[in-house]
Amino acid sequence: MATVFQKPKALTSAPLHYCPGCTHGIVHRLVAQAIDELGVEGRTVGVASVGCSVMCYDYFACDMVQAPHGRAQAVATGLKRAKPQNVIFTYQGDGDLAAIGTAETVHAATRGENITVIFINNAIYGMTGGQMAPTSLPGQITQTTPYGRDTDTAGYPVKVCELLSTLDGVAFAQRVTVDCVKNVNIARRAIKKAFQNQLDGKGYSIVEVLSTCPTNWGLTPVESLQWLRENMIPYYPLGVYKDIDAGVKKGGASE
Repeated sequence: MATVFQKPKALTSAPLHYCPGCTHGIVHRLVAQAIDELGVEGRTVGVASVGCSVMCYDYFACDMVQAPHGRAQAVATGLKRAKPQNVIFTYQGDGDLAAIGTAETVHAATRGENITVIFINNAIYGMTGGQMAPTSLPGQITQTTPYGRDTDTAGYPVKVCELLSTLDGVAFAQRVTVDCVKNVNIARRAIKKAFQNQLDGKGYSIVEVLSTCPTNWGLTPVESLQWLRENMIPYYPLGVYKDIDAGVKKGGASE
């Protein structure tokens, strides 16, 4: 019988700790598939951030390093410079990458560090109870914005792909989501490309994944997918924001 589907070898058999409806597990599988398909598990080192995905070192079969909060890309920079033959990736949430780690993100990108960044954007702080994140939408209700995010006092959300695509050191920036089979397949190709770019020495590559947080959004898994489609995707358009291979460098999205 032909094998239709199997668990990637780069993914361990440890049970995931994520809430029902969380899309971290899907993204973990896509990262592991990319590692498998490129045959680089033996020389891949992942950098775990602080957040809901902090225990991803239990889920990936490659070597993993735990970084302090927000410092994943600084740690990844050191790893890549010390062992340039290794494949280095970070796996970060929006609080880690776009709040406490903003400086590390921007400067790693502008230096063109030859690393791969997987960025999970669920528009809220997940692990620490549901506070407003840098990516929380205008008017979004969170634990620290019970009347909705007020842009007059809290400012506007950080649009990471749009921001980083303006930097010369960035080779690839794409925003994807995993809410349906079509979009999972688009995300899979984007993540694999981000790893391939590193193998080819092209520089900094980031894939931003719009994700759900049913628990802190106060929604069911099904409702949270619909909320993502109706609210997050219009504010954070999907598509390629920069790709030096295709000559894409613009503020608007393309697919």
